[in-house]
Amino acid sequence: MPDTSKEYDQVIKTCRAIFVDKMGDYGPSWRISRPSTITDQIFINAKRIRTVQINGSSKVNEDIYSEYIGIVNYGVIGLIQLERGFSDKIDMTSAEAIELYDKYIAETKSLMINKNTDYGEAWRDMRPSSYADFILTKVERTKSIEDHGGKTKVSEGIAANYQDMINYAVFALIRHNEGTE
Repeated sequence: MPDTSKEYDQVIKTCRAIFVDKMGDYGPSWRISRPSTITDQIFINAKRIRTVQINGSSKVNEDIYSEYIGIVNYGVIGLIQLERGFSDKIDMTSAEAIELYDKYIAETKSLMINKNTDYGEAWRDMRPSSYADFILTKVERTKSIEDHGGKTKVSEGIAANYQDMINYAVFALIRHNEGTE
């Protein structure tokens, strides 16, 4: 019987290590990016995954699971940018960025646990290719909300969509770790 919470933590450990290493390389340089730019970056990652899945091959020497890690990390960056707004200069330390990373991952994992209970771990029975499609759908929803100034009538907001993108990417990484391609 799989332990989703432990598997989630294992995947996040990998994603966080890359986030921390990138903070060491160039700090939170993404602070100058508007949230819509972060959404577009996630779109690029998810679009590449889908294109590689459809074509069955890649011209760039990076696997699609690196792209899923990017979606997790950019999703967290998006949540930070929503909270803090963008800046004209780097206005936070790498340590502050990592602290916020941990905060948003904890909140996103809590959401996953609640939804996972309600949906009965349906993600485990999905086709792995569907994760990229769901992420692309969430990106399109987010872009629409951004184009409407962040306002919604009945839908979840941008933060909820970023959290769903993170969780679908984590599910894809868990399935990859299990050998389910």
